[in-house]
Amino acid sequence: MMRVAKLIAVSAFVLAPQLAQAVGFGVRIGPQNRTEITPLEGGIYEVKAIGSSAPVNYWCGIGDFAIRTLGVPGPTRIYIYRAYEPGARTVQFSLTPPPGANTDPGYSISVKKVGMNMSATKAQNYCYDNFLDLAF
Repeated sequence: MMRVAKLIAVSAFVLAPQLAQAVGFGVRIGPQNRTEITPLEGGIYEVKAIGSSAPVNYWCGIGDFAIRTLGVPGPTRIYIYRAYEPGARTVQFSLTPPPGANTDPGYSISVKKVGMNMSATKAQNYCYDNFLDLAF
């Protein structure tokens, strides 16, 4: 009888995490990073935000476009060529540094300074970093 009790206790201990995950329900709202990318002359790409005009939306759009559509390697730097324009809600990016701009990497996520840059992978990762998870 003691052997059966031990077997039940060990089974409950092993299965408890799986059962805990199976109980209840969750709602996961996906990212609202939607953009339109327009290739311009000279290797410049204009990103227009649809919905949110948060900086991560623009970086997500250009990073995903650069990797999936242009096929650039992940470490490739993407530069702001023309900063955010509030009326048009656009930002222009390039894979080459804009002439005369300070291209020192910064720590903030912004689209308001010409020359700001980050790797294509880092930019694309903002596409996956904008989830709202409501687990009940």
